[in-house]
Amino acid sequence: MKKIKFLLFIILAFGALSCGKKGDDEKPKVAVVISTLNNPWFVVLAEAAAENAQKLGYETKIFDSQNNPATESDNFENLISSGYDAILFNPTDADGSISNILKAKEAGVPVFCMDREVNSNDAATAQILSDNYSGCVEIGIEFVKALGGKGKYVEIIGLVGDNNTWARSGGFHSVVDKFPDLQMVAQQSGDFDRNKAMEVLETIMQANPDIEAVFCGNDAMALGAYQALQAAGKADRVKVFGFDGADEVVEKIDEGKIVATGMQHPLVMAEYAARYADEYFKGKRDFPQRVPVEVELVVKENAERFLKK
Repeated sequence: MKKIKFLLFIILAFGALSCGKKGDDEKPKVAVVISTLNNPWFVVLAEAAAENAQKLGYETKIFDSQNNPATESDNFENLISSGYDAILFNPTDADGSISNILKAKEAGVPVFCMDREVNSNDAATAQILSDNYSGCVEIGIEFVKALGGKGKYVEIIGLVGDNNTWARSGGFHSVVDKFPDLQMVAQQSGDFDRNKAMEVLETIMQANPDIEAVFCGNDAMALGAYQALQAAGKADRVKVFGFDGADEVVEKIDEGKIVATGMQHPLVMAEYAARYADEYFKGKRDFPQRVPVEVELVVKENAERFLKK
């Protein structure tokens, strides 16, 4: 009788230990955590990442952080407790998002950053990033050419806590600041948001009605700036520059309404992130910390090549 009780105890204990663990035939789950789904560009990134992971055979779910670090933290806690095995991640903040990555790392969940960078070399398993600085060097060159090296302009930057904001601004200014007759009359944040950028430019134009160009840190803000210029009757004489490669902006470049943008490749970044997660599940542990993805300049002369057919 004692032997039977002992065997039952062993069986129950083993069952308890096994509870919550995946069976040998159960596929890992992949979470896609995106800074915001209020921007079409990030919707493309999120859906492409999820689709790539699903094609590789993994159950996948998209989490929207709504550009809110607190919501991002809640997303991480929920997906870790729900048993997700990898995270394809677009951070809300270069510094603030590190703690969330470390929580996942402590739980044995690898994190692959897409597009946005965090300020750590050992938190994320890998970071797949657009070459923002070089892309905006090209934008800066086009900006100088379009303005003939002189004139007043406005810069609308993105989220202050995002490294992409400063990489893009830095690349742009590395060129433009060499021309003393180009005068920046205002630099303000539009939070990478279309409506916010529109409101920002409307306010700036009240004090600076004679601006000749606007450089925006992403295409959502470029569209907001264009709306503000349209409303003010200045869309035909104030030049707008963006960055991302959003379909609507490429169309406006082809129509001659916006001057240029930098074409990022979210599909490439999403494919890399999903493939790295797959390789991790299969045992690979040595990944490059940062993988740069080229940005292409889009202007009227080549816009047709980037138009969605």
